[in-house]
Amino acid sequence: MSLRPTLETRRATPTMEGAGVKLHRAFGFHDPSELDPFLLFDDFRNDRPQDFEKGFPWHPHRGIETITYVLEGTVEHADSLGNTGDLNAGDVQWMTAGSGILHQEMPRGNDKGQMHGFQLWGNLPSAQKMTAPRYQDMKSADIPVVTDDDGTRVKIITGEFWGKRGPVDGIAADPQYLDVFVPAGVKKTFRIDTYRRAFAYVFQGAGAFADASAPSGVLLEKEVGGEEVNIRDMSGDRTLIRFGTGDEVTVQAGPEGVRFLLISGAPIEEPVAWHGPIVMNTRAELQQAMRDLNNGTFIRPAH
Repeated sequence: MSLRPTLETRRATPTMEGAGVKLHRAFGFHDPSELDPFLLFDDFRNDRPQDFEKGFPWHPHRGIETITYVLEGTVEHADSLGNTGDLNAGDVQWMTAGSGILHQEMPRGNDKGQMHGFQLWGNLPSAQKMTAPRYQDMKSADIPVVTDDDGTRVKIITGEFWGKRGPVDGIAADPQYLDVFVPAGVKKTFRIDTYRRAFAYVFQGAGAFADASAPSGVLLEKEVGGEEVNIRDMSGDRTLIRFGTGDEVTVQAGPEGVRFLLISGAPIEEPVAWHGPIVMNTRAELQQAMRDLNNGTFIRPAH
């Protein structure tokens, strides 16, 4: 077994999207090869309805998949195929835009006016760019959660982990998408296929992710639950950790435990031509998408 090195640790940056939604972006619109097959990751979290209620009005997508995971509040969605519905706390929607879809996503706060969720964009390989659009809506109760003896808890959205498989299937990058909680003071190792690109995103508590390139015997500054914890090197809220290649990721939870998303997928390794919500392989394909939008042929009839 080989421990994955930490290539980079960075904080998500504030930005604004849609009709004025304030959110934090961990990556996106920079170097699409960095976390191939993933293109963008946003953390939309707010306690003030005025910072999110204008939402994401009607907009197009082609050539990608969008994965929306709601923790608090509700996201109302509708699309050009006539689909409508609500994503509630704990629910997941995996939308394959394929050949093209127009949709809107309108966040609504919980009874305290709070909204929290994530959206991840996954690329599609050239052979599937123009596939028929589809949705997979998963209710929280249908997503398996496994708990280890030490209190570690893992919600398996897609992929296989600890003998359970998430309900989302048929995804091009064959990804693994896990919501992980590790209790205070616990050190935990997670297996990841060495051929996948992988990242973690901390959104609660803090944890120190072991780095294969770091010297052993680092200074430890606090004891938590019988374990010494390297507080100084902890990754806290809204932190992205990008990993190199290897079989394992190890995290040491801090004094309040740590909750993070652990996401990996098989790289596509194809050219990327990207304009806003449309991601193709060539500039000519982007130009065709713009023509399709302008002449009303962006939405393909169902076969």
